[in-house]
Formats: sequence, structure tokens, C-alpha cells
Amino acid sequence: VSIDGEWGVGMRYDEYPDYPYQMQLGALSSDELIYQMGRYVGEECKDLNIYINFAPTIDINNNPNNPVINTRSLGADKEKVAKFGTAYMKGMQDVGVYTSAKHFPGHGDTNVDSHYGMPVLTFDKERLVDLELYPFRKLISEDVCMVMVGHLSIPSLDPTGTPASISKTIVTGLLKEQMGYDGIVITDALGMKGVSELMEPKEVTLAAYKAGVDILLMP
Repeated sequence: VSIDGEWGVGMRYDEYPDYPYQMQLGALSSDELIYQMGRYVGEECKDLNIYINFAPTIDINNNPNNPVINTRSLGADKEKVAKFGTAYMKGMQDVGVYTSAKHFPGHGDTNVDSHYGMPVLTFDKERLVDLELYPFRKLISEDVCMVMVGHLSIPSLDPTGTPASISKTIVTGLLKEQMGYDGIVITDALGMKGVSELMEPKEVTLAAYKAGVDILLMP
């Protein structure tokens, strides 16, 4: 049983408290409280027999016109996003809840919401490796349970423009082989228009599987 509870179980259940959005957490001077919050969120998940939380969001908030990440990000500083994202992750994992770093390879610098369309990242690979991928490398090195791949077209990583979530070049070639990730790979929800309008639903699901994804979210 899983939940998308970025600011806690209260994001979905009114009976539980809401914790601060990640942008507010990014204003803290230390990651100590974020680790404690992660533990509390994990315990609340376990109260409901939920053992996967699709958090933390480790997209870097470097586009003020981003309509979907924005306050869900820990900030514009890649070091802080990596450090604070790791603290949140460890808090949940230390009490036995699986976490999911998202949205690989990075949904922060887009002005399109992948729920409604296909964001295209036009940056070169050097910039993506240095900035967007930095927090993912950090959380992978700290044994994050899952990486969630977003519906993002990134020509410098896959010249065909295929969305990352169904791109073998990105899922298997970049994430698994180049970055050495051997944990669980999950898609973002496959009903989102960033991928669902490209082909028939059954074809989207098959493409994600062929790309190397382990879990197909909401196919």
C-alpha cells in the first residue's frame, strides 16, 4: 500500500496533521528537524499500514514559472536539496517506510505541468549532470529505496525526445548503467497527459516496462 504524502499523511487524510511544504523546510538552517519530521511521517504511514511514501521531491526549484513543482521543492540550491532530501528520506526509511526520490531526471526547470502536457528540457547534458542529477546521485549513494521517473522529454539525454518514463536510454542507460542505481524504478502516474496522449494506454505501459521500469504507477 502506497501514498503520495509529500507533506505527510495529512496530505490525503484530514485526521492527520499537515507538515510544512518542502519550500518552507528549505528555509531551515539545519536538516535535523527534517529528519525528525521524516520519522514522524513514517510512523503515521505505518499507523495506516502504508509502507511506501512517494517522497521526497528532490527537483531543484530553479524556474519561478514552474506550475507544478514550486513549493514542493526544497529550494534552488542543489547542495541543500540533496542534504535536506536525504534527511527526509532517512527519517522515513529508518522507521521502515520505503521512499521514492522524484522526479528523475529533474522536473524543477520546466514551465509545463506534466499532468497536462509534455515538459521539454532543452539543456545540454553537462548542465543536467551538474545540476538536476546532483540530488539524485546523493540519494542513490545513501540507498534510497526507489527512484520515480518523470514524464519529461530531454533531447540531450535521449535524442528521440521519448519521455524519460518510457525511455530505455534514460531509465536503463542513464539511471541504471551510468549512475549505477540498482534499486526499484517506478514511473510517475501513467495516466498523466505528459505521456498518456502519445500512444494507447496499453502501449504506454509496455513501453515503460521495456524501458526497464520495475513498477508501473497507475497504468
